[in-house]
Amino acid sequence: MIISANNIGTTAEPHLTSLSHGGGCGCKIAPGVLSEILKGITAMPIPKELMVGIETADDAAVYKLNDEQALIATTDFFMPIVDDPYEFGRIAATNAISDVYAMGGKPILALALVGMPINVLSLETIAKILEGGASVCRAAGIPIAGGHTIDSVEPIYGLVALGLVHPSRVKRNADARVGDKLVLSKPLGVGILSAALKKEQLDPAGYANMISVTTQLNTPGPELAALDGVHAMTDVTGFGLAGHALEIARGAQCTVQIDWARVPLLYGVRALALQGLITGASARNWAGYGAEITLPEGFDSVDQTLLSDPQTSGGLLVTCAPEAVEAVLAIFKQHGFEAAVEIGEITPGTSGAKLRVI
Repeated sequence: MIISANNIGTTAEPHLTSLSHGGGCGCKIAPGVLSEILKGITAMPIPKELMVGIETADDAAVYKLNDEQALIATTDFFMPIVDDPYEFGRIAATNAISDVYAMGGKPILALALVGMPINVLSLETIAKILEGGASVCRAAGIPIAGGHTIDSVEPIYGLVALGLVHPSRVKRNADARVGDKLVLSKPLGVGILSAALKKEQLDPAGYANMISVTTQLNTPGPELAALDGVHAMTDVTGFGLAGHALEIARGAQCTVQIDWARVPLLYGVRALALQGLITGASARNWAGYGAEITLPEGFDSVDQTLLSDPQTSGGLLVTCAPEAVEAVLAIFKQHGFEAAVEIGEITPGTSGAKLRVI
């Protein structure tokens, strides 16, 4: 049996993925295009309390409230990656809250962002999307305290997520140190699975795997931030492993080295990629940053696609001192991240590529 638009959702209205031109974090504007858009924006005054802004393309803004508390503020929303409205809501909410965890913080509340084609989708379907998001917020221990809704051509759902962190425990993506080890908590391949689903080539096991990984909250974030040996942290989302590793490298002015053989992949994604079931976003990602990457001889096009594959609600990418790796992995395992593994290290920066794959 293959999971398709005929297997999921109701048959009385269009399926969610048929209403969107892209899905999940694959909806992101390509990194090269985004860079062009942002470079013309005039710099604004920055208050001294703003600990993290847009300077290193970090996961969230962080504003110091006092000596004990800093406020984390972020937002994320996208179009459907699956047809089941409840699961779409769960995935979108998990993804949005992830940025708070990636900064080392604890979520405190969320606001819902809802854009729906109300003349196309039933009120029942829209309600299920919101119910899915609310279920994830309950699991994270936070309320949805408000939000905003609009009538939109394409279905869009996400959250504004707020959190708190001690100012000394904020984990930016720019604070990696030479000699750090690189740890990834979730396997790659969500973009491949989503492409297979949209083309009706994903079996039930693959679909279940996709839902499981994209709805797993990145709850280890605060505990990791409390470890002295953890220096930098981000989550892997729409720009793929390569894109978010490059953000670490640029911010710290270092080189990130990834041992590709150690990178975990979701079951079956390589075979699907070999069949051509890939997203357009992976190629756009590579076009935006491929020049900054050195690949080993014989690195094939499928591996390159997986390296830039957009991850919706992906895992945490952590840099830590070598002696902290065991503790980092133990925390991940305690939270159910069985695939967590060391995948590389931070090396001195060079004038050439900022990401080296071996």
